[in-house]
Amino acid sequence: MQNAVQPSAIVAGESVASGIRTIESERAGLDALVAALAGPLAAPFATVIDLVRRTSGRVVVTGVGKSGHVGVKIAATLASTGTPALFVHAAEASHGDLGMVARDDVILALSWSGETAELRAIVEFARRFRNPLIAMTSNAESSLGRQADHVLLLPKAEEACPHGLAPTTSAVMQLALGDALAIALLETRGFTAQDFRLFHPGGRLGASLHFVRDIMHRDEALPLVATATSMSEAIVAMTAKGFGCLGVLDRDGMLIGIITDGDLRRHLGPDLLSRTVDEVMTRAPKTIVPDMLVGTAIDLLNTAKITAFFVVENRRPVGILHMHDLLRIGVA
Repeated sequence: MQNAVQPSAIVAGESVASGIRTIESERAGLDALVAALAGPLAAPFATVIDLVRRTSGRVVVTGVGKSGHVGVKIAATLASTGTPALFVHAAEASHGDLGMVARDDVILALSWSGETAELRAIVEFARRFRNPLIAMTSNAESSLGRQADHVLLLPKAEEACPHGLAPTTSAVMQLALGDALAIALLETRGFTAQDFRLFHPGGRLGASLHFVRDIMHRDEALPLVATATSMSEAIVAMTAKGFGCLGVLDRDGMLIGIITDGDLRRHLGPDLLSRTVDEVMTRAPKTIVPDMLVGTAIDLLNTAKITAFFVVENRRPVGILHMHDLLRIGVA
């Protein structure tokens, strides 16, 4: 295999500098958007949130070009966070896709200039059937802005493109404002992680939204022994269960300690088998509860640098969760 051609130091430096300029330009656009949302955009934004919350229909997002691509993402984010939404391509709307728009739907039209000719059909449809029309544009006096019931006015910003042509900063600002709408709606509705799980059952994200109780081992599978048990018996029980750890219970069935492979190595010696679990165990072990999300549990495992947690209720062990269980469901 031939070696890849390495860029010269000058070319590499210029490329990195260009990348930094692009990101700085887009960050400046986001800063301007934050300032607008804290100022003149605040009232229209709140009005739109209230409108969408009260509608019995969906949010129909529309646009063309880069605004269309951003619109697809906004519609997907809205739908996945509890706000029914779909994307209708503005150019296809006049060729039959207007049939996707129902009487109670709200229309969100994206156009940086507000003069996108392809939006005419869906705008006229909204006016004819009185669908509320929201414009996301940088020009309130544009054709779209004048026709809209509500205008989410994006602040003027320079594109990262040195020619000022390719939608870059403008697309980032549209996307950010769309996310702001979706999250504000999510929070005002009290949309929970479990609600989120309903729309994301697949993949790693869906797996992370399971509860610990859904995948933990229970009952006879638990590696448990009573206090004062000899280490010779404890090692047999620990080996039989195969979790690499052993819980120790007091007389009331409360979890008071844990023995791990690491504890065995630290206490390895000729008298190990004649000792009791109380002499070897680590007291007050880290535990989790059944109603914890799996995503949170894996974060705790990684932080603690351990491979298993006992799951407890009122200090009594009701399950055990091992890193292998997280691998099995695809979250780790």
